[in-house]
Amino acid sequence: MRYMKYITLFFLVATIALGCKKEKYEDTAFVPAANGPDSLSVLFEITQDNSGLVTITPNGEGAVSYDVYYGHGPATPVKVEAGKKTTHVYPEGVYNVRLVAYAVNGKTKELTKQLTVSFRAPENLQVNVAIDPTNNYKVNVSASALYETNFRVYFGDVPNEVPVSFLEGQTVSRVYAATGTYNVRVVALSGGAATTEQTVPVTIVDPILLPLTFQSPTINYGWANFDGGNTTVVTNPNSGGINTSTKVAKMVKNPGQPWGGSLITLSSPIDFSTNKIFRVKVYSPRVGAKMLLKVENATNGGINFEKEATTTVANAWEYLYFDYSTINTANSYSKIVTIWDLGTPGDGSANFTFLMDDFELVNALPPPPLSLPLTFESTTTNFNWFNFDGGQVTVLSNPQSNGLNTSGRVAKMVKNAGQPWGGSFLTLSSAMNFSTNKVFRMKVYSPRVGAKVLLKVENSANPGQNYEKEVMTSIANNWEDLVFDYSGINAANTYDRIVLIFDLGTPGDGSANFTFLFDDIRLTNTFPVAVPLNFEYPVTYGWFDFDGGNMTVINNPQSGGINTSAKVAKMVKNPGQPWGGSFLTLSEPIPFSISRTFKMKVFSPRVGAKVLLKVENSSNPGINFEKEVTTTVANGWEELTFDYSAINTANSYNRIVMIFELGTPGDGTANFTFLMDDLRLH
Repeated sequence: MRYMKYITLFFLVATIALGCKKEKYEDTAFVPAANGPDSLSVLFEITQDNSGLVTITPNGEGAVSYDVYYGHGPATPVKVEAGKKTTHVYPEGVYNVRLVAYAVNGKTKELTKQLTVSFRAPENLQVNVAIDPTNNYKVNVSASALYETNFRVYFGDVPNEVPVSFLEGQTVSRVYAATGTYNVRVVALSGGAATTEQTVPVTIVDPILLPLTFQSPTINYGWANFDGGNTTVVTNPNSGGINTSTKVAKMVKNPGQPWGGSLITLSSPIDFSTNKIFRVKVYSPRVGAKMLLKVENATNGGINFEKEATTTVANAWEYLYFDYSTINTANSYSKIVTIWDLGTPGDGSANFTFLMDDFELVNALPPPPLSLPLTFESTTTNFNWFNFDGGQVTVLSNPQSNGLNTSGRVAKMVKNAGQPWGGSFLTLSSAMNFSTNKVFRMKVYSPRVGAKVLLKVENSANPGQNYEKEVMTSIANNWEDLVFDYSGINAANTYDRIVLIFDLGTPGDGSANFTFLFDDIRLTNTFPVAVPLNFEYPVTYGWFDFDGGNMTVINNPQSGGINTSAKVAKMVKNPGQPWGGSFLTLSEPIPFSISRTFKMKVFSPRVGAKVLLKVENSSNPGINFEKEVTTTVANGWEELTFDYSAINTANSYNRIVMIFELGTPGDGTANFTFLMDDLRLH
């Protein structure tokens, strides 16, 4: 049985031997391409027991082994494999330890470091702790001393910290995870038991960098105030709209210099290499407040760049943009200076108190906002008219550049077949301000006289909140400036939408007869006293009476026929001179480029009454032109025509003079009482 066991064992060994095949790895093509040793360093650690025992740890990139020459004792080196260390006992002294590193490809590199072995405590310890210039959370530590062998540093940010060892001439670093003050402790070691140490406190703070949001509880936003300006960081007192952040900067411009303001120094220069548009959220107590944003070099204020922007809303947050596209990016800028209303001393009141937030750089200016006035000149703005029930609005080059409107671009409304109320609306970027201005004006080019134009405003979130007025065109195939009286609007409501309907009540057909141009939609605070004169506006028509003439604006006492308007002008020619009459100075010159034919509705007590219509230059009445016509209807409205084809249109005329029955003194009776209305160019 023992023989059978040995035979079985023999065959088992033989089978294993036959199943094994020796593999040859003869491809060494990778060896010449391998990197040579690089970044050599060495760490010395001495046992603090006066024994002189030093542990030497070589290190390097791409090294597989090292020859270590101790610089003491035998001249032959000790071979140390990568990742290993060696020890040697030294007497007190200074030694040059030489390393020769070997790469797998046979390349070598050498390093010599000085080793000091001393059994006395290190002296003259100098510790350098510095914030890294590229990272405010990073600390760099280096040290020097006499009689030291190496150093150990404790960064003070974790419990039971394992120190980091380093040599003189080396720098070690730590990136802290949080802000705060840390005690950096450096211990200098020699070969003796005694050590020398030094503790240096270092404070890590958040860097003050763009964007400036004022939200960090650890950043000291140290605004430097000058000449009356005072900026502090406060809890946002007006959270809402585009800014619901918790903290903002508040600038109060107190009495001082007109240039009073504040500046803040950033932790590093502003990077203008890509983005060159400053954007800032501001809250101003008034429209038209000016904000100057200036950047300066950290040490040379003469190196600077500045831009000024103006607020467009009051008591609400808005974005202000400052175009820095022409700044010299070769310069360095670390300071931001803000000055409100440069040129005007502040008084410290609410009128000179401003909020600012979110200073940031962006790469482009925003498209112009959709707001009044609407001129349609911008080629980058999306005038997104919403068409309904047959109305269709487009923006195009002005096909009728003449008269009152020579602008480059206008809007065109075509009323196609659809509903009688077909039109279009445009939602603005912000609500219209009716607190002061309540007179809408709009230039219109109509194919016919008497076309109705409805201008309506709505709240886009609640269209039931609206207001509207309708007026009629008085000129065909020429531009005229229509006026819409919004004096009755409730300015407490919000209106951010404009609705336009031409000829409400009549379906369009898409033809030229239902094609209108419009432009320059704007709000003003006064009604024009201008041609056409229809006397409907709630203004004082300042007629100046002379030599017996007396003109007043009254409710129409003869509403009917061709004139059912509410208001008319009444001329009574009282006893006086044969030329007695009245004149009215207009708020703008008469546009004779449109037409040289006047039309006027007149109600006369008799046939054959003479009506003189004269125009003058108010500054030089010698510049004038006049025409006289005769009434043909008694006690009824008729439309008189005055041919001004011979007028010199190179002159300016802004005064209307009316004389009835020139050459005959009046007597103030009904026989010398006339009504007039709707004076216009035809």
